[in-house]
Amino acid sequence: MNTFKQAAIEILKKSSKPLHYNDITKLALESGKLETEGESPEKTMMAIISVDIKTKKEGSDFIKISPGFFSINKNKKEIKETKSIVKAEKVEQEKISVESGFTGKGGEHLVCSELLFLGFNASIMSVDVGIDIIAVKNNLLYGIQVKTSNLNRFSTYVFDIRKISFERHNAGNIFYIFVLHGKNGSSFLILPFSEIERKIHDKAILEVDHGKRYRVNIKFRDGKIFLGTKNHEMGYFLNNWDLIK
Repeated sequence: MNTFKQAAIEILKKSSKPLHYNDITKLALESGKLETEGESPEKTMMAIISVDIKTKKEGSDFIKISPGFFSINKNKKEIKETKSIVKAEKVEQEKISVESGFTGKGGEHLVCSELLFLGFNASIMSVDVGIDIIAVKNNLLYGIQVKTSNLNRFSTYVFDIRKISFERHNAGNIFYIFVLHGKNGSSFLILPFSEIERKIHDKAILEVDHGKRYRVNIKFRDGKIFLGTKNHEMGYFLNNWDLIK
């Protein structure tokens, strides 16, 4: 998985002109170079680039062209990374990790709560081995993978599935539950493993990061929910807990 910094470098190297941090973020997300569950990835992108410039100056990978616009520093100088530089970068990375951790764990608890109310004996796995929740009902065992995302400023919920994990857990009653967290609460897109396979085949879910991950983009438009493009309307799977059976 690329970091914000590495994603920005790759995007700017391909650009023939300076880009605003909003556009850098949008291109990084759309191309699959960046994985993030945050509500405001563009603000994180700006902070990462700005800290790099402030702490490394002529040794930064970036230069600021005008307010909000950045380019690759073609005259980058070799510098020694001081303790202050390392500390500043560590602080920004910890902010990203904390935000991601809260979001992911919050989604798991939401899903586990819903399953308990529906009569499943459900529990969150203490160790992450690719399955987040184990649920049992009527003597049937279900494996639940939970993916949680905040609605970003591009009106999209962005999720990533690691390909190695997806291929490892491809048997039995496996379900992917995408938690769509917004200002007015959360919705759940509940997809059986077979439906994920179908959408990968249909190119609604794309391979990114050189085939290491699958990128899932979910949007609401005119009261309907779509996966990838408007050719894949997913209303049947929205909050349909009866699918887990």
